[in-house]
Amino acid sequence: MNDHVHDLALLGAATDRLLTSLATLDNAALAEASRLPGWTRGHVLAHLARNADALVNVFEGRPMYVSGDAREADIERDAPRPLDVHLADLRESHAGFMATTTGDQDWSRTVELRNGVKDAAANIPFRRLIEIELHHVDLGISYELGDLPEEFTAREIDFLADRWTGRPEVPPVTLRAGAGTDGPTWRTGGAEGTPVTVHGTPADLLGWLAGRGDKGARLTTAGGPLPALPPL
Repeated sequence: MNDHVHDLALLGAATDRLLTSLATLDNAALAEASRLPGWTRGHVLAHLARNADALVNVFEGRPMYVSGDAREADIERDAPRPLDVHLADLRESHAGFMATTTGDQDWSRTVELRNGVKDAAANIPFRRLIEIELHHVDLGISYELGDLPEEFTAREIDFLADRWTGRPEVPPVTLRAGAGTDGPTWRTGGAEGTPVTVHGTPADLLGWLAGRGDKGARLTTAGGPLPALPPL
């Protein structure tokens, strides 16, 4: 279980970084394509604001979203808004999320997210941090995987490696940061197939696991080719 107090502090700092980056843009820049297929930068920002509202629902025992269709409709509705409206919405939705976390919470309880996913309440601030940090990169505004804080990168590799653990379509994979054997190591994948060892920088390992950046093009492997991962 994560330390929610620590993660809320990290989330505040990450949100401030995002807002500072966004303040350099203009309305035309928001209408340009993000790095996510089919989404403009405005779509990304709309998603981030509505995700904060959705996590308030989670903490308050309501469904995260009314439906998948409603989630998509809200993003499409809000995406074309001007920059100042997006910024105000992001600040307000972030404040709403933070206010919910300061109330009386049983942080050890299990809460339900989207698509029936369940997790401890204490892990929700880190899940929100993932949204802010990775989508900041997705905006394509000079914040890259290599700019992510080292602690976040290591923890997100942990999170995603765990996600692919036990998946039969992924062979046994050992991830090693750096070219040698003395760097941080993670394991993922299933039990069947030829084991593969993957070497690279933490940023490149994260990019492969999260389907971002060059998606593993700079990684080196031993034992076999770089495995294909299921979509997130």
